[in-house]
Amino acid sequence: MIVARELLGKIVVRTWNEHLLSGVISETEAYLGETDTASHASRGRTPRTQTMYGPPGRAYVYLVYGMFNMFNVVTEPEGVASAVLIRGLQPLQGHEVMRELRKSGKGLTDGPGKLCQALAIDRTLNGIDLTAGQPLWIEDRNIKPGPIYSGPRIGIDYAGDHDRLAERRFWIEKG
Repeated sequence: MIVARELLGKIVVRTWNEHLLSGVISETEAYLGETDTASHASRGRTPRTQTMYGPPGRAYVYLVYGMFNMFNVVTEPEGVASAVLIRGLQPLQGHEVMRELRKSGKGLTDGPGKLCQALAIDRTLNGIDLTAGQPLWIEDRNIKPGPIYSGPRIGIDYAGDHDRLAERRFWIEKG
């Protein structure tokens, strides 16, 4: 959960078709591996969760509802499944391209599926090293995020009570 808080205020940067797209991370959710009933890893290692067991600093990108990509950051040492879902961004660069990719300007990056559409993040990026600098990475520009709020994660009704109600979602005020 430490990394979920520390990612707030960091910058996600994506190069796509010669465009630079970026945004400040404004909302995250922590998924704590095999003991967390809301985590994909709660069922153990599978082809889908293999990336979560890889080295930290990798992108874990998966599809939900057959239509929305979700972008996560792997956070624990290799062999230990854990990831942080990037739930929201405050756009910095490439607003027009993001609007074209989303086919909308409303709520451009205020949800995990929306931000993946706006930044052209799909499963081809699953497993890439987010510290390598291309085509998707995270920068620390020493932005002070201000007050950090926490609450239960969203959309995990299937999880056990303890995991469903635990405050593992973190956010900052929208800029």
